[in-house]
Amino acid sequence: MFDYLIVGAGFAGSVLAERLAAGAGKRVLLVDRRSHIGGNAYDHYDDAGVLVHRYGPHIFHTNSREVFDYLGRFTAWRPYEHRVLASVDGQLLPIPINLDTVNRLYGLSLTSLELEQFFAARAEPVEAVRTSEDVIVSRVGRDLYTKFFRNYTRKQWGLDPGELDASVTARVPVRLGRDDRYFSDTYQAMPRHGYTRMFERMLAHPGIKVLLGADYRDVVGEVAYREMIYTGPVDEFFDHRFGPLPYRSLRFQHETYDRRVFQPAPVVNYPNEQPYTRITEFKYLTGQEHAKTSVVYEYPCDDGDPYYPVPRPENAELYRRYKALADATPGVHFAGRLGTYRYYNMDQVVAQALTLYARLRE
Repeated sequence: MFDYLIVGAGFAGSVLAERLAAGAGKRVLLVDRRSHIGGNAYDHYDDAGVLVHRYGPHIFHTNSREVFDYLGRFTAWRPYEHRVLASVDGQLLPIPINLDTVNRLYGLSLTSLELEQFFAARAEPVEAVRTSEDVIVSRVGRDLYTKFFRNYTRKQWGLDPGELDASVTARVPVRLGRDDRYFSDTYQAMPRHGYTRMFERMLAHPGIKVLLGADYRDVVGEVAYREMIYTGPVDEFFDHRFGPLPYRSLRFQHETYDRRVFQPAPVVNYPNEQPYTRITEFKYLTGQEHAKTSVVYEYPCDDGDPYYPVPRPENAELYRRYKALADATPGVHFAGRLGTYRYYNMDQVVAQALTLYARLRE
């Protein structure tokens, strides 16, 4: 008899499995239909021997000391501050937009104070900021919005920014100084030996049994358990009773090149004419020394694994109907990005899982 059947071996499921086993002495069966642990954060060595992230770059950053220290039980950290360039008008420019971005793009030599005035002169007043377009044009004006955000967002989401909730572009700051770090969180680091190694250590407790390559629906009738924690798509759990929740997916094209460096930054965004949104070079992220280098091109698409809940009001309303079903389902706890239809970063998923664990201990 297992105390918990946990569906999904990504961050949410793995953190809960570890805490329930190590912290509460529970017996846990962790099931995932993929052939590996780690969810979308899974990394591995490719045929060239380069450590790559199979499902696109996963950059860890958080302001939570609790989350950082918790994961630090299972990995040493490699300090890493993420930087991104955007290919705009034939130049590679820092993103988020900062002082250097504007000066290089327009051939200016503004100071930080003058940049604030520059933005103010071009910003378009918006009575109520509701959409992703509103966020940017009300901050920096329409030209920068068009060059850096409009087409990138269209590719990423398959929708115009005017059709998306403000939260999408609100995640990307605009800076008056020269700080070119993509994130400003207190803790910015990468697992020194990779995410998969971290998950392996997290799940090494003898109270955890891991079953891979199996659908939980094929398991529930074969094993005895007391409660379930479900981190898969909430609409799938209920057989899409109200219709499918919209997600955006990605297609990844991995390439290896016979050179040490492929591009001048860890990630280069392509907001405009290219069909892909960005290229990531993994050795920047991992710190690995290797004669070759591996990169991944990302192509957003509608079909495939569910990666990003699409943030629109009608989708939030549809999720509320599924949440009501979830709340009324005894013995099942829903967690994670898919289980709660949230556009969460990794640290937010960990924090949510730790909060659920504390509630289960009560």
